[in-house]
Amino acid sequence: MEKIKERLQSLRQEADNAVARAEEAEAKNKKYEQLLLEKEQEITSLNHKVSVLDADLEKAEQKLADLKAAQEDGEQSKTANEGLQRKIQLLEEELDAADKNLKEAMDKLRQVDVKAEHFERQVTRLEQERDAWEKKYEEAQEKYKQSKAELDELVASMEGL
Repeated sequence: MEKIKERLQSLRQEADNAVARAEEAEAKNKKYEQLLLEKEQEITSLNHKVSVLDADLEKAEQKLADLKAAQEDGEQSKTANEGLQRKIQLLEEELDAADKNLKEAMDKLRQVDVKAEHFERQVTRLEQERDAWEKKYEEAQEKYKQSKAELDELVASMEGL
């Protein structure tokens, strides 16, 4: 009788431990899903930034092309030419800055993409882990039910004596 009680207590402890591990795995899974959502939002933000930078780059290239065409078309006064040269220099600097920003944004996008893939793999692994823990929990529940039924039968047979 004492062994049955100890076994029952052991099964209860295993079931409690399995529930705790399952809850912990679910919490980790939820945390990784939230992190994945944040990374996806960051990717969306960076994609938007890339498109804005592309538009700025096109504008800057168009301005540069327009200014160079104006320079070639007309030989205006020296002061006008110097003004255009300054604008061209500023636009080229803006273009360089936009190129640099675009490259940085693309690098960040690649890094975020790599991280997102990593987190997706982690989420998949954690989901598999969770499924395994749930299966173990169900098996422990079944063992517990069987043990309880056996204990109930034993108690009933002992009461019959």
